[in-house]
Amino acid sequence: MPPISLLDTWNLIFPMQASSSLIDELETAFTQSSSAKRVDTLRRVTDLFLDGADRFSDAQIGLFDDVLCHLVKRIEHKALAELSGHLAPVDNAPIELVRRLARDDELAVAGPVLTQSKRLTAEDLVDIAATKSQGHLLAISERGELAEVVTDVLVARGESQVAHRLAINPGARFSDVGFTTLVQKAETDESLAEKVGSRIDIPIRLLRELLLKATESVRTRLFSVAPPETKGEIQRALAKISTEVSKETMAPRDFTQAKQTVLSMQQRGKLTEAAVLEFAKAQKYEETVAALAALCSCSVDIIAPLMRSDRNEGLIMACRAAGLKWLTVSEILRGRVAHHAISDDELNLAKINFLKLTKASAQRTLRFWQIRVTAGR
Repeated sequence: MPPISLLDTWNLIFPMQASSSLIDELETAFTQSSSAKRVDTLRRVTDLFLDGADRFSDAQIGLFDDVLCHLVKRIEHKALAELSGHLAPVDNAPIELVRRLARDDELAVAGPVLTQSKRLTAEDLVDIAATKSQGHLLAISERGELAEVVTDVLVARGESQVAHRLAINPGARFSDVGFTTLVQKAETDESLAEKVGSRIDIPIRLLRELLLKATESVRTRLFSVAPPETKGEIQRALAKISTEVSKETMAPRDFTQAKQTVLSMQQRGKLTEAAVLEFAKAQKYEETVAALAALCSCSVDIIAPLMRSDRNEGLIMACRAAGLKWLTVSEILRGRVAHHAISDDELNLAKINFLKLTKASAQRTLRFWQIRVTAGR
């Protein structure tokens, strides 16, 4: 079948219109139409394009682009969403129209083309990902192929749902910076850690870092689903982590300087919960122990074994006796061993036990422990 001419194309769209000033006449006719008439016109033009999309030349597609871009100026979002859905899978859809739809604030309009349209370039996607909503970012993260420059922005700006979607997208490619950011987000998200660790393209050094911060259950699941080519590396990393944890928990600690620092802070009225929180966040183990002991009015010899224990009850007791809030307590629990993460389930159970415990009861128990330690010397 021979290609359709520009004049034939226009006559098919608007049979009664002359072809000398297409856009001007279209604008006049369109502004005088009702909303229903405008939607009907949009649908007729769209149907005409879809019927012959595989036969139209670039010039004819350009004509459709001009016409449709004018039509959508005064069209309600419901009709635009319908248009977006029709054009999204069409490889040669009018490019300027697709770009306009992709930048619409309404996700129902932008979503289909953001997810599917091959007309959008990496530059288009970067611009949209840098400025639009989380819903727009999520739609982009579902694309079959994503370049590194795009995922860099998605990982940096995207919230949890976007990170999860990217982690399971085999067509997403990540730069070293993007992968590093994804691994950092996975440190506090077990489900994301499993997804990121299961990617066959994750760099070995980042896989090691991920395993280092992961909980025991995540490590076990990752090893069970790992492809053969990375299983050996995971096994070696896990063995090294186990050795490091053992060394850390058994290594002798010198609290002399930490106790002096904490005493000075206490004398100046600077030993507050905020200070303890900062120690915990910075993983200053000795200072955290010394500060907690001072706030509990007990010795470091009481608190240090509680910090080393693989059980949480004793440490929770000390934190409650010190009058700490849960935010600080959770940070202490997370950071007490640098190479071992506490699972969400374990942390939730610890919170329940912490909230059930009264400060008076915790202080009585600590006093009893202090008496026993003193008497045993």
